[in-house]
Amino acid sequence: MSRNKQKEQLFYKYFEEWIDLYKLGAVRPVTLRKYRMTNQRIIELAPKLRMKHLNRQSYQLLLNDYAKTHEKQTTMDFHHQIKGAILDAVDEGILDKNPTRKIVIKGKEASEKNTKFLNQFELQLLLKRLELGPEINWDWFILLLAKTGLRFSEALALTPNDFDFSTQKLSINKTWNYKISKGEFQPTKNDSSNRKVQLDWQVAMQFSQLMKGLDEESPIFARKRVFNSTVNNRLKVLCNKANVPVITVHGLRHTHASLLLFAGVSIASVATRLGHSSMATTQETYLHIIQELENQDNDKIMRHLSMLI
Repeated sequence: MSRNKQKEQLFYKYFEEWIDLYKLGAVRPVTLRKYRMTNQRIIELAPKLRMKHLNRQSYQLLLNDYAKTHEKQTTMDFHHQIKGAILDAVDEGILDKNPTRKIVIKGKEASEKNTKFLNQFELQLLLKRLELGPEINWDWFILLLAKTGLRFSEALALTPNDFDFSTQKLSINKTWNYKISKGEFQPTKNDSSNRKVQLDWQVAMQFSQLMKGLDEESPIFARKRVFNSTVNNRLKVLCNKANVPVITVHGLRHTHASLLLFAGVSIASVATRLGHSSMATTQETYLHIIQELENQDNDKIMRHLSMLI
């Protein structure tokens, strides 16, 4: 396609082709669906916007229209997905200037957020409410997530072979695609997600008993169609019984990371345990906790220095 024809091309068509060229087969299906949804929103909001008319003003108008019905963070995510294609268009000479430069991210007022994690006391109250019998159930699943910080799909993919009770380690090397009827194994979110997670002796001993007689290569939790809502509903019941804030299954991951950080575990170690691709991800996700810890450290420093005179 000539440069002039590319400039005449509709923006959503360029983005669609960019997705097929750079994202199809390179990202996970769930991520690809997000890109497709982003393109659908471009079609709805700016169906006639052509590449030659894509400048800072027209791009800001697109974001403003999107922000009317979305919160600021969601608008930021929308912008980040589009930005990669736009920067490529600049590199290719289709766009003369980068229209995303100094863009302003807006959004409707954020709705009241649910509690994302529990403190140590609340978690202890929750765990006391678990009904842990001799057979695998969702309460065992909840316990394991609280003790390891695994992602939902990672825990669903666990098989008896993934447990090494001699070293008390759990191998995370796959996930379970629970969004299709029969379910299937699929790769982890990223290379960093392939890891070994140390288990405490108590949970290792408990699961060593639960694993007896199970098929070594079959999922221990995903024995039939699994819905995220099923586990979240069970967790909600347990939270209400324990009289603690209701959190989601993903909130157990946040709880695990938060407790480690408050216990003084380094950000690097927490990032590795969670399978984050970089420490920056951990720092961004748990910035509020890190800042609180820094304030505590500053208090300790001042108290220590005041004793030197």
